[in-house]
Amino acid sequence: MTRVVCAAAALAIGLVAADLSARGGGQARGAGQVQGGGQPPAPPTPTDVQPGSITCEDVPYPFPVSYLPLTLYGQDVRIAYMDVPPATQPNGRTVVLLHGMNFAGFYWGGPIDVLRKEGFRVIVPDQIGFGRSSKPIIPYNFHDMALNTRRILQHLNIAKAAIVGHSMGGMLAARFATQYPDMTERVVIYNPIGLVDARYRGPWTSADEAYRRTLGATYQTIHASIFRYFSHNPSAWKPEFEKYVRIRYAWTLSGDWPRYAMVQALLSQITYLDPVVDDWAHIMAPTLAFGGAEDSLVPPGTSFRERMKFVADSIPHGNGRLHLIPGLGHVPHFEAPEKFYPPLVGFLKEGLAGAAR
Repeated sequence: MTRVVCAAAALAIGLVAADLSARGGGQARGAGQVQGGGQPPAPPTPTDVQPGSITCEDVPYPFPVSYLPLTLYGQDVRIAYMDVPPATQPNGRTVVLLHGMNFAGFYWGGPIDVLRKEGFRVIVPDQIGFGRSSKPIIPYNFHDMALNTRRILQHLNIAKAAIVGHSMGGMLAARFATQYPDMTERVVIYNPIGLVDARYRGPWTSADEAYRRTLGATYQTIHASIFRYFSHNPSAWKPEFEKYVRIRYAWTLSGDWPRYAMVQALLSQITYLDPVVDDWAHIMAPTLAFGGAEDSLVPPGTSFRERMKFVADSIPHGNGRLHLIPGLGHVPHFEAPEKFYPPLVGFLKEGLAGAAR
């Protein structure tokens, strides 16, 4: 089953992160916990889902995938990425798309296509631990992710780029912009998690406990984890989204799942170990705090809208801007692409005349 593997890289996150979300990580609600609205009864476990590769070779990607070899913590690994050229006259700018915790580069197909038709070159990494990249058991943090993203850009001789990060990628976009300001033209922080500091919402959850939770996944808990993206409006759920549930469930059937579950457990701890709430005030590039206004992936008692306004207001020199789309949740490019693309493209196209080729 070719479509049932890659996004499962996220299954562990949806389960392991429930504890962090309630405390402030904003990563995910626990399986079955949906804020706002309701959810349909969990479907029965399908019998036709097959196990798949943890490196996603059997998952379709929207464009060809390349690899860059790296050495991390003494281990030889490779990071996967898509390098998609403009489909029209090049406008001289490059956009980097940084995926969320529950996905990898494959879910950016729609945005890639829109951006390339606007003349952008688009770079889409699979961070180490996700998608088609290697899955080592190492300490995971945003510093390494930012550095690895920079290494891809350097390998491709790209001096500057606009950085767009969704969910966990929104946290990574902030870290990249603070670490490599000379490479960062613009920043889009798109429905980020980590809007508050998880360390002060509750005690630490060990990797061993996170691992045990990860291994307890079922088709029904995975379904609840995906459905929370649409909890603000249950009618926004489409049958096509069921494929992401099947993808994640497939990971639990793989013989490599016990090992990969530990990788996912380690990844789930990033929001606690490496918050970015102090990064926003050090972003020098023009920054758009952007996304669906009804995002429910925030801890209880936290207003997503207020925290996004805080992000925009924190950007120095008045360079921050807020654009939230009413009625949409955590993944607007799934839910209502016709409302999502115009403000994103408009922001990215500002100042094209000054862009370096």
